[in-house]
Amino acid sequence: MKFQPTKEGYYGQFGGAFIPELLYPNVKELEDNYLEILSSEAFQKEYKDLLQHYVGRPSPLYLAKRLSEKYGATIYLKREDLNHTGAHKVNNTIGQILVAKHLGKTKIIAETGAGQHGVATATVCALMDLECVVFMGETDIKRQAPNVARMKMLGAKVVPATSGSKTLKDATNEAIRYWIQNPETYYLIGSVVGPHPYPDMVARLQAVISEEMKVQLKEQTGKENPDTVIACVGGGSNAAGAFYHYLEDEEVELIAVEAAGLGVNSGESAATSQLGEVGVIHGSKTILMQDEYGQIVEPYSISAGLDYPGVGPLHAYLHETKRAKFMNATDKEALDAAYELTKIEGIIPALESAHALAVLPKMDLRKEQTIIINLSGRGDKDLETYIKHLEE
Repeated sequence: MKFQPTKEGYYGQFGGAFIPELLYPNVKELEDNYLEILSSEAFQKEYKDLLQHYVGRPSPLYLAKRLSEKYGATIYLKREDLNHTGAHKVNNTIGQILVAKHLGKTKIIAETGAGQHGVATATVCALMDLECVVFMGETDIKRQAPNVARMKMLGAKVVPATSGSKTLKDATNEAIRYWIQNPETYYLIGSVVGPHPYPDMVARLQAVISEEMKVQLKEQTGKENPDTVIACVGGGSNAAGAFYHYLEDEEVELIAVEAAGLGVNSGESAATSQLGEVGVIHGSKTILMQDEYGQIVEPYSISAGLDYPGVGPLHAYLHETKRAKFMNATDKEALDAAYELTKIEGIIPALESAHALAVLPKMDLRKEQTIIINLSGRGDKDLETYIKHLEE
């Protein structure tokens, strides 16, 4: 399997576990046990039961007729926005909280950008009666106030990250520092990033998205495979989930959409694949935005969930091997795509998901082309931003 990691967690040259010695026992414990836990009958039974009865899966595969008419192709939306907590994040947190319980952990820490992973983590900690601490950049706390309120209501302690750009990268830094000082905690990482085995474990948990897509598309059209799958990429967990069961099917085109911010070359961007070089961030070797001295360049996007300076090692490998086509969308293009979907389909997408929609006008589409766009989250958390830009 070309796109599965090696035993050491490498996708080609990307991945691995670059961690401080103090964290080695934690990561090793997880590495030694995660595959056995995930494949166990007890885990699978509880995981599937919670996904169905608590999260509300399977999420619908919706034929967007008016969007299809406008762009001259057959466009389906995978409605991850309809999950409990409003995004794909809960697929991963439900799975990881069960892993943490199997390992006997009682205190959970997490990082969050847009707040969706923080909410999903706080939700499953409330469900399982576990202590929860979420690290979030001070900038993101201000622009994602509704999600901060949700986390607190769910019983989580939200700790602001006040260094750097005060966004996702800095929240992750703070979470790792805390983890080093409190090694008895379980770090519930929210994307396909971090040291091995996190990228693989998160991808496996999010793979439920493409697993359902294959079944649902066959039910609706008689064929399992679409021509194209499109997903936005920050760290890349929703894209990893949407791509997972198509990785080895080379005839399925995979399109990853990054946040171009004010423009790829504006100095205010998060288009990692265009601007990044090979380096190490948060425990894995990948592509990341850095200056000539190897210092991380601060990313920027209107979307709190996409302004990460790196990308998961699987995506770095998909980019390097050209298995996935990497495109990007600016803030304005994402806003326009969000308003368009809202007006013609009655669905308000998360700003992150809007980036995936925003590449449709840039594509040379065919009438017989079947496209699935992973609508990774709903736009409630972004209403303040949407309203502000509507009024301008």
